[in-house]
Amino acid sequence: MFFDPAYLLYMAPVLLLSLWAQFRVSSSFKKYSKVASQKGMTGREAARLILDQNGLSDVSVNQIGGNLTDHFDPRNNTISLSAPVYDSTSIAAIGIAAHEAGHAVQHKTGYAFIKLRMAIIPITSVGSKIAIPLIFIGIWLQMLQLFWIGIIAFGTVALFQLVTLPVEFNASHRAIAILKSNQTLDQNELKGAKRVLSAAALTYVAALLTAIVQLLYFISRANRRR
Repeated sequence: MFFDPAYLLYMAPVLLLSLWAQFRVSSSFKKYSKVASQKGMTGREAARLILDQNGLSDVSVNQIGGNLTDHFDPRNNTISLSAPVYDSTSIAAIGIAAHEAGHAVQHKTGYAFIKLRMAIIPITSVGSKIAIPLIFIGIWLQMLQLFWIGIIAFGTVALFQLVTLPVEFNASHRAIAILKSNQTLDQNELKGAKRVLSAAALTYVAALLTAIVQLLYFISRANRRR
């Protein structure tokens, strides 16, 4: 199907958007990682402050390898910050660390979309593994029913991306609001942090659109085979 001109027609715009989103993230982080915050707080310290202010002393903040590999793992109550974020006093580092702390606050407060995302992870995990193989086998063996099962499985991937979007936007909104309220960053610094987090959010928009467009392509191809 990757040699199908229709597939290229479907995917070209969203692939370009994905590349643009990755460029925005990289360029925004590079720019604001060079701008130190006036208070000199590190990413780790910013995350720790937010956690403690929200009664989350049981959540640890650790350093991991890689670049922009930062994440919160609710299974072990751990925020993992990459090296360029953990010890950095930059506006970008503080914004990203606060975003991950925002996820921890979401879990504590029972934010609906993050509970939904956790609930569907087992389904989407299986769906993401079997979808493409089933679609290829369905095409190869001319088995339309198997093709449709693969499409339904792929639909769970799109569903996961759809649910992830409000989770990420909300975590960024919480991060900026908290950084403003506790005066970790001033007004000008907040603008920089917002730009970094907005660029990161664009990657989730691109991921959702990519999944939706692929799903629509699969459906259109299945309809052509009837």
